[in-house]
Amino acid sequence: MYYVKNERNGQEIHNPEINLAIEYYLLNEKHFDEPIVFFYINDDSIIVGKNQNTYEEVNIDYVEENNVKVVRRFSGGGAVYHDLGVLNFCFITKDDGKSFRNFKRFTQPIIDALHDMGVEGAELKGRNDLMINDQKFSGNAMYTSHGRMTAHGTLMLDSQIDAVVGALRPKKHKLESKGIKSVRSRVTNIKPFLDEQYQNINTKEFREMILLHLFEVERLEDVKEYVLTDEDWEEIDKFAEKYTANWKWNYGESPKFDLERSERFSVGTIEVKLNVEKGKISEIKIFGDFFGKGEISDVEERLTGIDYNAQSIRQALEKLDINHYIGDVAIDELVQLIY
Repeated sequence: MYYVKNERNGQEIHNPEINLAIEYYLLNEKHFDEPIVFFYINDDSIIVGKNQNTYEEVNIDYVEENNVKVVRRFSGGGAVYHDLGVLNFCFITKDDGKSFRNFKRFTQPIIDALHDMGVEGAELKGRNDLMINDQKFSGNAMYTSHGRMTAHGTLMLDSQIDAVVGALRPKKHKLESKGIKSVRSRVTNIKPFLDEQYQNINTKEFREMILLHLFEVERLEDVKEYVLTDEDWEEIDKFAEKYTANWKWNYGESPKFDLERSERFSVGTIEVKLNVEKGKISEIKIFGDFFGKGEISDVEERLTGIDYNAQSIRQALEKLDINHYIGDVAIDELVQLIY
């Protein structure tokens, strides 16, 4: 396994637009003979899932007043808050056809490291959350591209929980499905649960402890490392300009739709917005925090122009591999949601 630092000219980068660009570059362009692990710490920011509607996930007023960056990632899942008290980890490896949506494979090494540091209650619960006493300290997501995949997540060591509460706008039925009343009651930091010897640790020192555990070494000098070159940075900058630092990619258009429906399924929240003209679907957008391999635009295109009735919607969906695009959800459930 190779460890990649997000350093440029000897300076660590905390800009989420650049850090997410590095991650995508490593996934698509750097094909090593071993997996890659990449860590980064971002300034105040919200990272939204690929298929989410930014305007409905983010408290825009809070973001603008507090200079919080908003960046869209290439993986599914929900929006997460980053600050200097959050360590973000990323594993990049070959897509073996069995690991996508298998969050345990990639989070267990992190959980084991936390157990070694005294966080005995850390565990993977539900679909993709790491929890302590039923409070979330890590959200995880996945993305696959050209036979390779990334599994990444957050680790709230010492985050500003008030900022998390102020910046995000979780769906009401998402909170209800977890039996909780607020974001504040749902999340926790890791630091209070660490052994006494780690109570004064900062995020960078925390990262070092995780690294030593992952590589099973006692010194950072013994960690196998790849250093980004000038050629790497040139491509990373191009990608950031096109995507992660681009307003249209991060926010996109949010047109007004006539019909809006949202439901919570086992695969996550699915939200549908559509316009119907003369009995046909003239425009449709599908949002959500589900994890799909394919582009959700393929599903939208299949549904656009068809008659707005249950039979036509079902026939259109049956021509697609819904598991590939959304996950294990029944066609009838989607038909009921849309119609």
